[in-house]
Amino acid sequence: MSDTENKLNSENTNDSTGQQPHTTEVDVNEELAALYAQVEDLKAQAAELESLKARNSELSDQFMRAKADAENARRRAEDDVSKARKFGIESFAQDLLAVADSLDAALAIESATTEQLLEGTKATQSQLLSVFERNKLQAVAPEVGSKFDPNLHQAISAVPAEQESGTVVSVLQRGYAISDRILRPALVVVAA
Repeated sequence: MSDTENKLNSENTNDSTGQQPHTTEVDVNEELAALYAQVEDLKAQAAELESLKARNSELSDQFMRAKADAENARRRAEDDVSKARKFGIESFAQDLLAVADSLDAALAIESATTEQLLEGTKATQSQLLSVFERNKLQAVAPEVGSKFDPNLHQAISAVPAEQESGTVVSVLQRGYAISDRILRPALVVVAA
């Protein structure tokens, strides 16, 4: 054999059984191992994604239920407020019906004496004041000589008087308040 043929035979032998095929085999095994690792990682990520989707669905459902509950509570509160505005004076009105009945009864008597009318008027006034008290409606009637309070009183005029300036000289009309809220201030004359 010639040197050239020996050289070619030796190169062919190296190609078929040499290090190159061994190196390629190791690279393929490493690539396969890396691909298996990636597949396992993707499986883990897919499982985590499914878990997160389930949790998201659960939280979304809880949110929608809470939102519906809040909306229902808001509607109920609006209905309650509406009913309170509409029927809030129902108790007061029912109490006033007795006063109206007393006035009707007084007017039905054709031959009432002055004493009877005065007695009936006093009884009706007492009945009305009782209704006011039950419904927390309080009279605002300052005493003569008390300090003028612009939060409770409305001065109609100021007159020269022997008492201290800025005090109540007379009460022309009582005021009324519900709890601490003034419905109508007392009309008063004050000392100048």
